[in-house]
Amino acid sequence: MDEDSQPPPPQDQGCWARLPDVCLRRIFWWLGDRDRSRAALVCRKWNQAMFSADLWRYRTITFSGRPSRVHASEFASALWYVKKFGRYLEHLEIKFLNPYNAVLTKKFQVTMRGLLSCLGRNNSRLRSLSVQHLELDRMVWRSSTRSSFLKSLSCFLKKVGKHLSCLSLKGARLTVEQGCGLLGALSHPRGESTVSQLNLEDFFSHHLAVYSSARFRSTMAAFRGLSSLTLNYSCVSDELLEALCQSSAGTLWALNVKCHIHDPHGQVIWGMSWAKLARHATNLKVNFFFERVLKYERLVRILLPEVPVRSLSLRSCYFSDPDWSMRPTLTHLLPTFRHTLQKLTFEFNNHHESLDEELHLLVLSCRKLLYLKIWAFLDVKFVERVLKSQEEGQCALRTLKVRIYTNRYETNDEDRTLREIHRKYRKLIDAELNYLVIAYPMM
Repeated sequence: MDEDSQPPPPQDQGCWARLPDVCLRRIFWWLGDRDRSRAALVCRKWNQAMFSADLWRYRTITFSGRPSRVHASEFASALWYVKKFGRYLEHLEIKFLNPYNAVLTKKFQVTMRGLLSCLGRNNSRLRSLSVQHLELDRMVWRSSTRSSFLKSLSCFLKKVGKHLSCLSLKGARLTVEQGCGLLGALSHPRGESTVSQLNLEDFFSHHLAVYSSARFRSTMAAFRGLSSLTLNYSCVSDELLEALCQSSAGTLWALNVKCHIHDPHGQVIWGMSWAKLARHATNLKVNFFFERVLKYERLVRILLPEVPVRSLSLRSCYFSDPDWSMRPTLTHLLPTFRHTLQKLTFEFNNHHESLDEELHLLVLSCRKLLYLKIWAFLDVKFVERVLKSQEEGQCALRTLKVRIYTNRYETNDEDRTLREIHRKYRKLIDAELNYLVIAYPMM
């Protein structure tokens, strides 16, 4: 056999063994758990990379609420992960999606008991915990299962509360007694908590007038140094604002308030309470999110002139009320906040009235407005008017998202006009705007 026909020598595989650690960890970062486990069998160096703390600091554990063979191993996998890598965790998010029956909620409760117990023993790094959308007031949660889960979570919070800085219990939907008991577990022996970011959106069940609870107010007073607080308007009272003024005035910069049609929101809050909090918390910005609370007489009781409103979201979804008008809100109420508003989100069904002119004037009056999102019945020319105002320097938008509702299945005419508008202002859009405008049939 001549020299030319000799088979090529085997390639040197040593380059993989000499791969820098930073590159190896980056490769492992993009792998799933199963692929990481397989890659760890390649050699000793790769096995060591598998146990790099950088790979396991962030974790989202999702449990499906539906019985399925595909998701049958989720509970066991979660426990395996925490036992093996839980000591590295710094940010943990747990999701339990729409539990189908009491059997699955019981399985989730047992799994969480083992998971939280293991974390409580082995982890001292956890800074952020999110357990969202449990909806514990649903019938699929038996009383014993709910109580056992809350006991496990409360014990865990007592252990990690001293170094936990961010906590989200969004959508837990508890009673006032249950909720305050859980939050009280975060307090140190001296009655204070180190949590700086707290998300209590839908933490209490709907229809509960939490603002009248003295226990809730005293529980919130234990949170000192809050920088961000999210809660429902049904929790807000003069006493709560006073407690925030005394405990977190020097640190509080974001107060996010959700107001839902099914939440009690008829309480009276004095403007002087908001003014005092704004005076002491000089960096405070308040963000309101209204869902199906759109009538002027309701909004005017909540959006007081003393509130430093930064962001406002008004959503009616697809509900329509012929007796309701958005015009007074756009022309009389919202311009009150023209010096502070930076973000506006509107999603409403206004098929019974035209609001193009009022919306355009509102945009022009809010000179600090950076973000505008509108889903409504509009004329296509509204978009052109906003872009022209942007070109002339009358507004300073950075994001413009518009969904133009129509009463027809076909939107060919609107689409063609929108393409012409985009061509006309293409340079402006490419240079300055995060831009998304579409026509949408609303039948």
